[in-house]
Amino acid sequence: MSGDSADVLLVERRPDGVAVVTLNDPGRRNAMSDEMTAAWKAAMAGLRADAGLRCVVVAGAGSAFSSGGVLSWLADTNAVAVPPLRDRMLEFYRTWLAIRDLEVPTIAAVNGHAVGAGLCLALACDLRYAADDAKLLAPFTALGLHPGMAATWLFPEVAGLPLAREMLLAGRVLSGAEAAANGLVNRAVPREDVLEEALGVAAKIAAQAPVATRLTKVALAGGGHADMESALRWESLAQPVTMSTRDMLEGLAAQREKRSPQFTGE
Repeated sequence: MSGDSADVLLVERRPDGVAVVTLNDPGRRNAMSDEMTAAWKAAMAGLRADAGLRCVVVAGAGSAFSSGGVLSWLADTNAVAVPPLRDRMLEFYRTWLAIRDLEVPTIAAVNGHAVGAGLCLALACDLRYAADDAKLLAPFTALGLHPGMAATWLFPEVAGLPLAREMLLAGRVLSGAEAAANGLVNRAVPREDVLEEALGVAAKIAAQAPVATRLTKVALAGGGHADMESALRWESLAQPVTMSTRDMLEGLAAQREKRSPQFTGE
C-alpha cells in the first residue's frame, strides 16, 4: 500500500489470489483510528479493482483483532449537534463495512479481543475463525451508547436474535470457544493457529471456480433468499450463467481425469 497511513494497515497479495489485510496498530490494540480508517478505505477500493482477487483474509497484528472505535473523542461529542455526528458516524460505518461490497468471500482471523465495532467488522466478513481464548464483546450500552456499525443487523444475521439480545442488551462476553459453540464464529482454534486456519480455508476458496463462487456469495448475502421460490428463480438464472463458462468445462474435465481443476474465471 502507498500513502502516509499505510503503516497502520498492511495489504499482502498472495500468488493464489488471496489478499491478507492486517490491522497494524498493536500498541492501540488495532483501534479504528482516523488514520486506519482512511487506509482501510483506500485498501477496499484497491481490492475491488483487483480482477485476480479470489478471497480476502482480515487479521489483527499483536494480541488483539480490534478494540473497535477510538473512544477518546466521545466525551467531546456531547456538545456537538446530532446532524454532524450522524454524518461522521455514517461515513465511519460505511467505510469499514465496505468489505461487504467485495464480490469475493471474506474471512476474519480473530486472533484476540474483538470489541464493539471491531467485532462488527469480523461479523461483516463471510467466515470467522477465532482463537479459543479470544474475547468477543459489544459493550455499547455499558458506555451509554446505542450499538453502531450495523450491530443490530449483523448480530442477528450471524447468530440469531437470542444471542444478539444477550450480547447487546446484557453485555455478555464470549470466549472464542463459546463463540464457536454459539455460531458467532465458524471455528475456534489455538491462538497460534488462527491465521493458518483462515489461510487454509482461503486457499480452498481460491481454488474454486471464481464466477460460481461470486454468484454463490450473492445468493447467500443477508441470510439468503426470502423464500424457496426466490432461491429457485435466482438459481435458474445463475446456474446457466456458470454453465456457459470455460471453468465449468474445466471442472468436468478435472473430475473425469481425476485431477485438481485449474480455474481461470472465464
